Amino acid sequence: MRTSTKQELATLSRMFSPAVMRELGKSGTSPLLARLLRETSLPESLPLDATLADAFELAFATLSRMGNRDDYVYRTAVTQKIVLGRHSLRTATVLNEVRAGRSKADVVVLNGTSTAYEIKSERDSFRRLPQQLADYCSVFASVNVVTSPNQVEAVLQLAPEDVGVLTLSSRYRLQTVRKAVDRPERTSPVSLLETLRIDEAAQVLSLLDISYPDVPNTLRWGMLREIFAGLEATSVHSSVVRVLKSTRSCAGLEPVVKRLPVHLAVAVLSTDPSPAATRNLSTATWQPLASVLAWS
Repeated sequence: MRTSTKQELATLSRMFSPAVMRELGKSGTSPLLARLLRETSLPESLPLDATLADAFELAFATLSRMGNRDDYVYRTAVTQKIVLGRHSLRTATVLNEVRAGRSKADVVVLNGTSTAYEIKSERDSFRRLPQQLADYCSVFASVNVVTSPNQVEAVLQLAPEDVGVLTLSSRYRLQTVRKAVDRPERTSPVSLLETLRIDEAAQVLSLLDISYPDVPNTLRWGMLREIFAGLEATSVHSSVVRVLKSTRSCAGLEPVVKRLPVHLAVAVLSTDPSPAATRNLSTATWQPLASVLAWS
């Protein structure tokens, strides 16, 4: 495949977007994806018998080159090498874009603890990083920044010493520069509450042997904040991890993820597809590229 322009790289990135995954899951086709493919040089770079999976593979290979890498490439590295490499979707829960204070953690892994990964690709600014890390430390026991080798010194200067720093090497390997310190005691029970749905907050209180407040709906969140503000951080964090591992488990998607090209795992996990959608996604991925280009 020829050298890609910035516009083509942006188009390749959109191939992995939730919008494309939702279309594929809904009907097994995606006119948006077909249009994106036609706007790139992928079709002319692949053999006549290529499948959609081949197109995704070449698109990702292009995006993963040094200098081309975007947020999705880094997310895939974390998911592939940490979640699926060290753990499994049966034993660990992976979440994307988790709100923490005024920020959103790119990837969060829940196993025996909570670990957040903030991605700073070659295309990202570090302007908000100090505030982001402060927000993450109030919710997650372990916090990491994943960046490129060229940016690691800047991250080390900005990140507190208990924040881990990883780099994604030119050979697409995650390397630990500084290991994160697991500190659930620094989390804020109120900040943890703000990551939960109302039913999840009730389950956390039940684990802590605390009665759920019997108040009108309009007063419920205010009362919950008062209750959580008086609780001990480590116990709340442990209970929140236990509840979220259950309520937001991705275990049912593990067979699907294993059947799809590995670089599609993040795209699929980010949309939390239904069983019918996963079947459509799996079928569509192996369709001939010539047929895919005709979708409308």
